[in-house]
Amino acid sequence: MIRKNKIKNYPQIILLLVLFSFIFANALEYSKAGFLEVPNSGRKVFNFNAGWRFIKTDVKEAHRFNFDDTDWNIVNCPHGLELLPSEASGGKNYQGPAWYRKHFTPPKELKKKQVKLHFEAVMGKCKVWLNGELVAENFGGYLPFSADLTGKLNFGQENVIAVRADNSDDPNYPPGKPQANLDFTYFGGIYRDVWLVATESIFVTNPNDENIVAGGGLFVHYENLSQKKADVIVKSHIRNVSQDRERISVQFKLKNKDEIVAQKTVDSIIKKDASRSISQKLKVKNPELWSPRSPTLYRLEVLVKADDKIYDGVAQRIGIRKIEMRGKDGFWLNNKPYQGKLMGVNRHQDFAYVGNALPNNGQMRDAKILKKAGCDIIRSAHYPLDPAFMDACDALGMFCIVATPGWQFWNDDPIFEKRVYSDIRNMVRRDRNHPSVIMWEPVLNETWYPEHFAGRVNKIVHNEYPYQGAYTVSDSHAKGQEVFDVIYSHPFKSDFYQSYYKNTKKNRKKLQIDYAKEDRCIFTREWGDCVDDWSSHNSPSRVARDWGEHAQLVQMQHYANPDYVYTSWESLYQTPKQHIGGALWHSFDHQRGYHPDPFYGGLTDVFRQPKYSYYLFTSQKSPESEPMIYIAHEMTPFSESDVKVLTNCDKMRLIVYEKDTLVAYPGQKKMEMPHPIVTFEDVYDFMDVKALHRERKADQASLIAEGIIDGHVVARHKRIPAKRPSKINLTAKNYDIPLVANGSDFVVVTASITDQDGNIKRLNNSTIRFEIEGDGDLIGSKTNRGNPRKIAWGNAPILVRSTTKAGKIRIKARLVNEGINTPNADELTVKSRPYSTNMIYSETGQNYNQEREILEKDKSESQLKQKVKELERELNKLRMKEVERQQREFEGE
Repeated sequence: MIRKNKIKNYPQIILLLVLFSFIFANALEYSKAGFLEVPNSGRKVFNFNAGWRFIKTDVKEAHRFNFDDTDWNIVNCPHGLELLPSEASGGKNYQGPAWYRKHFTPPKELKKKQVKLHFEAVMGKCKVWLNGELVAENFGGYLPFSADLTGKLNFGQENVIAVRADNSDDPNYPPGKPQANLDFTYFGGIYRDVWLVATESIFVTNPNDENIVAGGGLFVHYENLSQKKADVIVKSHIRNVSQDRERISVQFKLKNKDEIVAQKTVDSIIKKDASRSISQKLKVKNPELWSPRSPTLYRLEVLVKADDKIYDGVAQRIGIRKIEMRGKDGFWLNNKPYQGKLMGVNRHQDFAYVGNALPNNGQMRDAKILKKAGCDIIRSAHYPLDPAFMDACDALGMFCIVATPGWQFWNDDPIFEKRVYSDIRNMVRRDRNHPSVIMWEPVLNETWYPEHFAGRVNKIVHNEYPYQGAYTVSDSHAKGQEVFDVIYSHPFKSDFYQSYYKNTKKNRKKLQIDYAKEDRCIFTREWGDCVDDWSSHNSPSRVARDWGEHAQLVQMQHYANPDYVYTSWESLYQTPKQHIGGALWHSFDHQRGYHPDPFYGGLTDVFRQPKYSYYLFTSQKSPESEPMIYIAHEMTPFSESDVKVLTNCDKMRLIVYEKDTLVAYPGQKKMEMPHPIVTFEDVYDFMDVKALHRERKADQASLIAEGIIDGHVVARHKRIPAKRPSKINLTAKNYDIPLVANGSDFVVVTASITDQDGNIKRLNNSTIRFEIEGDGDLIGSKTNRGNPRKIAWGNAPILVRSTTKAGKIRIKARLVNEGINTPNADELTVKSRPYSTNMIYSETGQNYNQEREILEKDKSESQLKQKVKELERELNKLRMKEVERQQREFEGE
């Protein structure tokens, strides 16, 4: 603790910094049906997301080709059945059957090709029909499946795909547990991408379409890896359905920033209606090795030729790296011990209003938010995440633990167990080439499964990934835990939860796990949550952002180093190297089925607006990546007297009211977390601020924090109390990922109430109405309380979505009940960029067109009335100056 004192001001040396930005090759190139596209390769991939007709109920005969669906809504995928409130826990979401129908005319160029419809995921039980013929059926909601349309399409005329998606509770496939008893929500619909893939008669297969152990598609692993060389072993699975082609050649090409670093060609024979796996070793000299601090990605291309014709071509981004769990020696990456702990978060996939229907750019924005916070590892909870999020982890440099769908549920029916095994195989096949994958979690989360289960699922993973670097993980107290490669555990004995009320930091050592008896690496899968009981769920970690300053400070301190015995950032940092890290529960606030409250323990809210804890995580990053400093204090009349500051710098100073300078040296004590919270005691008093304002020295009523490295100021943060609410300020947060005109991408636009200088007025209860014009739509209406929206902790966020037409989107925000003295309205223009992938649709739209109708009905003021109000505002500014003069005279100033 640092008490208030007066120290001579240091010279203010402000350096111009170029903040670290995440620059990586092909950042926006997401995989499409498992692969990246290779130009002029014979393979055609079409985005199939736009223009589905939709109804949220069960309808008889809706699979028929000539069924009348003209009254249905038109929606674009990803689609989540409905718009929900920003707080949608407690079973508010729809459960039951829903139908999608898409009318389209296939391009004639596909007439002689193999055609498949690839669904990245559809929630629940799903059936797919083409022109009335059943072509696919799937059980589960988190893994891909395909419908083979070859020879069934009608060219030159309309075709209809019909999908029945049912997210009702069903114990016969994972996760199996009724949503009303689940700690997350199923939501529903075709909530991930749909791709139409067309290939020639000789093609590289998709691993999720082939029932081949450790086979299908492309499979990449690495041998003899060092700083000087690495062997990249590529196995490709190729199928031949050609009438007259048997001899083929397969070209393997590895590129680094468009430069070919290795390539080889293999000749082979594959008879008609047969397939073959063809392998090749590519030797790379002086490889740029993948790591969280340097996530270099190579592009692997595989071309299939016959008679000098290219029949197929696919590509994947790979990262050359070697991971090793060395037990007591900890985690090693690329033949070196990993520096520091692997610290990160768990992640559920839902977002405000749209549920799980988050588009690819939204997945990337989520990943950038977490990387910006210093996360080096993500645990997928509790199911495989979107392929685009996995692509983002590769590109940004975040490890990922891939988890099997499941949560506290087992069904003795053999079909359930069979489908669990199928999910495990398919998640390994889907994600095995991602350099970000560090561990596989093949167990069902927190589930008491049968004795034989652990051995079987561990064997499945190692059969599917029979090379070095495949690590399975399970809880240390779960059945069969001894067969897994890594265990989950807290830094303390399991019984500490029953006894921690009687203990303090001083005797933590008595409670520590006996590492001497464990030879495996240890990771903490979930830490941070701290409930009173599992019904009430009150916790110092569960803090809604709009509960304000004090609550957020409590959460931040709890995650950092509380004064009671609990797993925290500091306690994890203190563990031996055998304990390789931990994942906070949870990254973002998320919705739950079995509790009326959302989970509020996130580093951000459901709109991804940060809490103080977000900056706590950010401050633990090395300053080499980005020096930072943040004052966790708002200077309101109700703010704490202590001021807490977060920084990753070696030295910091706090300048109070441009007069007192306080100095601290964070992180100097041994066994503390890398950059502990710095607390300046008894620094702030609203009466001091009031005095400065009365003396007409309001500009001096500030707190300025400066981070210093090697004698230079490298980071600076200034706080000033917000004055009179004066205007609405609209900002768009896209995290350098531009809005794309594909009909599903959206960005968060935030309306803030600010004073004249742009300082956010946190304590404000205004309600804001939004209007939108141009090539975009507003996600949100009166039905889900998205528009108008009440200010909470200074902000009112909305979601603005693109259409399929690139252009300008104009957003307007004004108070619902405007008056002469209310904050001024604001306008913002957002531009959407053209979408580069071919799309197939005959009609397009959104399920939210009622928003504009509501806005039109609610407009009661004419342009003349609006002009009168603007004139009244200007007149009242003059009146207010007279009021201020009278008030000062009354106070005797």
